[in-house]
Amino acid sequence: MKILKVQTLRGPNYWSIRRHKVVLMRLDLEDLAETPSNLIPGFYEGLVELLPSLVEHFCSPGYRGGFLERMREGTMMGHIIEHVALELQELAGMIVGFGRTRETAEPGVYQVAIEYVHERAGRYAARAAVRICQTIVETGRYPKDELEQDLKDLRDIAAECSLGPSTETLVKEAETRNIPWMELGARAMIQLGFGVHQKRIQATLSNHTGILGVELASDKEGTKQMLRSAGVPVPRGTVVNYLDELEDAIEEVGGYPIVIKPLNGNHGRGITINITSWEQAEIAYDAAKEVSRSVIIERYYQGRDHRVLVVDGRVVAVAERVPAHVVGNGRSTIQELIDETNRDPRRGTGHDNVLTKIEVDRTSWELLEQKGYDLETVLPEGEICYLRATANLSTGGIAIDRTDDIHPENIWLAQRVVKIIGLDIAGIDVVTDDISKPLREVDGVIVEVNAAPGFRMHVSPSEGIPRNVAEPVVDMLFPQRSNGRIPIIAITGTNGKTTTTRLIAHLFKQTNQVVGYTTTDGTYIGDYLVEPGDNTGPQSAQLILQDPTVEVAVLESARGGILRSGLAFNACDVGVVLNVAADHLGLGDINTIEEMARVKSVVAESALPKGYVVLNADDPLVSAMASRVTAQIAYFSMNPENELIRSHTQRGGLAAVYENGYLSILKGDWTLRIEQAIHVPLTLGGRAPFMIANALAASLAAFAQGVRIEDIRAALMTFQASSKQTPGRMNLFSLGHFHVLIDYAHNPHSYQALGGFVQNWKEGERIGVIGAPGDRRDEDFVQLGKLSAGLFDRIIIKEDDDNRGRDRGNTATFIEQGIKETKPDARYETILDETAAIQAALEGATPGSLVVILPESVTRAIKLIEDRNAVQVMTPVANSMNYSRSQLVTSREAIPTP
Repeated sequence: MKILKVQTLRGPNYWSIRRHKVVLMRLDLEDLAETPSNLIPGFYEGLVELLPSLVEHFCSPGYRGGFLERMREGTMMGHIIEHVALELQELAGMIVGFGRTRETAEPGVYQVAIEYVHERAGRYAARAAVRICQTIVETGRYPKDELEQDLKDLRDIAAECSLGPSTETLVKEAETRNIPWMELGARAMIQLGFGVHQKRIQATLSNHTGILGVELASDKEGTKQMLRSAGVPVPRGTVVNYLDELEDAIEEVGGYPIVIKPLNGNHGRGITINITSWEQAEIAYDAAKEVSRSVIIERYYQGRDHRVLVVDGRVVAVAERVPAHVVGNGRSTIQELIDETNRDPRRGTGHDNVLTKIEVDRTSWELLEQKGYDLETVLPEGEICYLRATANLSTGGIAIDRTDDIHPENIWLAQRVVKIIGLDIAGIDVVTDDISKPLREVDGVIVEVNAAPGFRMHVSPSEGIPRNVAEPVVDMLFPQRSNGRIPIIAITGTNGKTTTTRLIAHLFKQTNQVVGYTTTDGTYIGDYLVEPGDNTGPQSAQLILQDPTVEVAVLESARGGILRSGLAFNACDVGVVLNVAADHLGLGDINTIEEMARVKSVVAESALPKGYVVLNADDPLVSAMASRVTAQIAYFSMNPENELIRSHTQRGGLAAVYENGYLSILKGDWTLRIEQAIHVPLTLGGRAPFMIANALAASLAAFAQGVRIEDIRAALMTFQASSKQTPGRMNLFSLGHFHVLIDYAHNPHSYQALGGFVQNWKEGERIGVIGAPGDRRDEDFVQLGKLSAGLFDRIIIKEDDDNRGRDRGNTATFIEQGIKETKPDARYETILDETAAIQAALEGATPGSLVVILPESVTRAIKLIEDRNAVQVMTPVANSMNYSRSQLVTSREAIPTP
């Protein structure tokens, strides 16, 4: 077998809308292409021996053992690899369950889709599954030690990719509220929400967290000074920088017992407690200096260690932290007790486990020596032996929930402390014998205030009730149960996407909101171009969604991005599907127009249940998508008598139609007319039917999202089919004695749509400069030739600079074939260079003619026209389209300044 390609789909995609995180592997079965599993000797037995847990896979039979049954009966290797890849992730602790396998049009080549939790782990599992199955086919077995290494590698990857327990807790809480989130590219930051409503977190720091509070909390001595001056009970202490200051410092705090700890430290590193001699003090000082330049000397207070978590000024959880320890049984050595404790499945390494394994270090040896013990000592029954001086979970400690035990006065004190320091989220370390009594009564003290406190001890305590401490954090960031979303309008289709996207963005600008939008021409925020280029994929959409100024996102979502990575968002408010036609077939294993419709349907199916899907009622492939969506449906149509529109509106549904020359909104029994098409510049006086359809779709999307009809009308009246607002989309220029139309039509459907305008040209020749991208099918080029022969009196065939893998002249040959088959006496010539072809057409244009240029580079074509002092036409040409001279409006915005 051979892996041809592995890609990651991070958003709703062709394979899955809801469980959208999918690794997609293109796999050539090669010699196994015609061999089902039941014909491979020993394969079933070898795989079941290696992965007996595959019995839990239901597969299509729908019951336990269903997948193994299919293997015994005979199934293809691509399907088996899907299940093995999922099971590897499950065994490594990553819960997945979705998979799909489909054969492509290429015999023996399969697409294998596998759900993942962590992207790197999903890709690893896919490749490992192929390796495992290949080895069992060849040898009948796969070594168990190699499987263990695979699982270890997967666990290591999962640990490396994990967000961490605190961040994970916050993200899961956000997901329960339908708050979108994404990882940002710097400093392990997570963005919750989109655009102007976004919030950012870094572990348990938020963008509400003040830097002064963080800096003060990091300065342990400064914190104590602030609290002491406010009457808060804190340990007596001082700071030293040199060893010769240590003795005086011990005397200053009142003598032994003392605590020595680094001024700038965390997770209990470098801390030594209950020091009772000078020898211990020297050793402890050296340990603290390894962590921090300055060292704190404090009076040691007896009592139990507690962490009080305060969020947004309110105590939300309390935990007692017990240092790493073992309890004697009268039989086992301390080392054996440690080993037994570490076998607890909740314990592991790092912060991603409920508990951390106990490891013996310098502090452990010191504590043992104080008791006269070593690791071979057998502890008496019930004796507790502490192996850490501090109670941090990261060093093997445990946590006991005490939220219901804390005294009201201590709650008041903790909340006051956090306000004094100035933090939105804080962990207060309290030493007291009894948290249920006021600190002042039991000589308790607040020893530290922590910014970015860990949540693990509260979410997963060793004993007691788990507390949902993420809820108050998310409440603080998103008050009144808001979900942090901005309106997202996603547009797809074969043709008209860019024009419709730009028009929808223009419609929303009438509401005085900052609109971010992506198109084939570039990415825009407000009136400014952020990034030029064909930006219709998820990366450009993420740029918009991450921008903190954007209030509305309008996102052109093209086929390529959906197939390559999925959508950049998990859901949209309005999904618009304009049309589905035969374009890009044969690419990305999408070979039929029905499969292409399924790709476009991803946008429709991603619309929120309370949102809308805007569908073309005149396109059966598009209107059929209604059966797969959960959102409300709105249809648009060029035919007011469309039966689907009639039945939909009779049921109270929303629609937009072109009726009696008007663009109108329908709902139930009423009709709301927006404007006559002849007054809408985009439609070129109502002579461009496909532009009317685009305007209907855009108006309906805006109306469904609450834009007022007055704003929709104003936007339609001010949106021009110009090189400024819609470059390469029906840009009409006057060069005095003839006209030029530039349009980015590049497939049969768009040629046909363009024909509705071109065939209305009543004066002079119709000259076409035509071509198409080289990655289309041969039959598509022939079809373009046939269509061109019916549209134009004279044709110049050109090719793109980038032929996308085709030999020079190959595309033109097939277009010529189509022309000759349709019109043997057609007037045509081939000039492969696009610039030369355009210049030839302009030089040869006769009076009154229309030169139609269908360019690869819109910018280059427009410049060639502008260089000839063209005047851009904003409404139909009088002589050509039966309009009076008074209705001819031109703009010289495109003319270079002399």
